[in-house]
Amino acid sequence: MTRDVVNERDVLLLIILSGIFSATIVFANIAAGVKITNFLGLIVPAGTIAYCFTFPITDIIDEVYGKKKAVYIVWAGLAAEIIMLALVWMDWFLPAIEPSMEELYHRVFGLQTRIVAASLIAYIVSQHHDVWAFWKWREITKGRWLWVRNNASTIVSQLIDSAIFTTIAFYGVIGLTDLAMMIASLWLFKVIIALIDTPFVYLGVWLIRKYVEASCLTSIATADSNREIKKTPDKSKICITGLSVQK
Repeated sequence: MTRDVVNERDVLLLIILSGIFSATIVFANIAAGVKITNFLGLIVPAGTIAYCFTFPITDIIDEVYGKKKAVYIVWAGLAAEIIMLALVWMDWFLPAIEPSMEELYHRVFGLQTRIVAASLIAYIVSQHHDVWAFWKWREITKGRWLWVRNNASTIVSQLIDSAIFTTIAFYGVIGLTDLAMMIASLWLFKVIIALIDTPFVYLGVWLIRKYVEASCLTSIATADSNREIKKTPDKSKICITGLSVQK
């Protein structure tokens, strides 16, 4: 069951998760442009590791708070990505005091327009699909089998993300065979991460519900205590009133 009522603790959790999600997206784009890794024979950008963690975050939010709030997190990440690119381009035209600094800045942040476009389009499509698919699987499973919902939505979303990003970024640059192998390699890597993160999705959902329920119990106890105080007569006032009446 998702939470409809949001209290102060819920807001704090959503802000923290949104911040982690946005930071992960921004880092993934920067890392992808400066480092390529070899993981069990799979050649993938370094940013792929960070990007994989965005899907369990949206799955946890989707499970606890519902699809609408998960979509808000996706758009927050998109806004962070666009703002990061705008800030990079603002500093791009400022002259450095040393040529080596200028060269380093261009090497780290010199993102090609095609790569950036591929990343943004893949992000929008795959993340929205992940939120929708997770909710659809929730309806099919009647709220049971979180591991099925998490993996079924994430694995397909990762395939969509890998296919869109690789095709837009590298179509015409490499051959179709190499393009297909790159898509498969990137997707397999993301699937491995998705299977590994399943226990952490369970843990995240449990911790959030535990934290929020503790807040609710405290609020209920406080409310009950306040009601009892209101019902109990103030003896000091009664005594004072009695004295005044006697006078």
